[in-house]
Order: sequence, then structure tokens, then C-alpha cells
Amino acid sequence: MMEAFVLDRTSILVRLGDDEEIYDMMVDMFMNDLENNCVALSKALANADAGSVHREVHTIKGLLATFSDEAGAAFAMTLERQAKAGNIAGMAGDIEALQARLREVAGVLRLAGQA
Repeated sequence: MMEAFVLDRTSILVRLGDDEEIYDMMVDMFMNDLENNCVALSKALANADAGSVHREVHTIKGLLATFSDEAGAAFAMTLERQAKAGNIAGMAGDIEALQARLREVAGVLRLAGQA
């Protein structure tokens, strides 16, 4: 089980050149694409398409890394390697955990936007 996601806005902004506008744009894109990313990943797994699972997990890994979620990105990297090797049988629980992590990050970002 991964530790809870904690938003480190300062480190994210440093990576983005302290550009609040880019940060806001990244958060908006993340929130708008969240469910599409989850659905695409579920479909790829349901179709037993290891290449598509690999691509979708790779995308999610990048999203999590963008928001300094090292634990989530590391978990995604493990799944990415597994999918790249074609080993997606029995991955449903891990995929659900990754989707839950995306939603957790979204929830934290949503709360931070209200502060």
C-alpha cells in the first residue's frame, strides 16, 4: 500500500519555473483528463492489449510525476515494465489501485484549489 499523497506545490512550481499559470493549466488538464485516462486504461486491460496498457500506464506515470507523486509514479513504473514485458494477466487489482491513486491526487488537488 502506498503512503497517502501529499501535495508539495512548492516543488512542483520550482519545476515549472515558478509559473502559476502553467501550474493552473496542468491541474486543469489533469482534472479534465482523469476519467478518460482511467477508462482508456480499463479498456486496454479488458482487451488484453499489453501495448495499450503500457502506453496508458506510461501516460499516468508522467501525470503523477508532474505532481511530485514519487510513490505513485514508482508504482506506475513497475506496472509499465510489467506491461512492456507483456505480463498483464492478473493486473486488474494493480490497475484499480493506480486508478484510485489518480483519483486521490485529483481529490488533493481539488481541495488545494479551494484553500
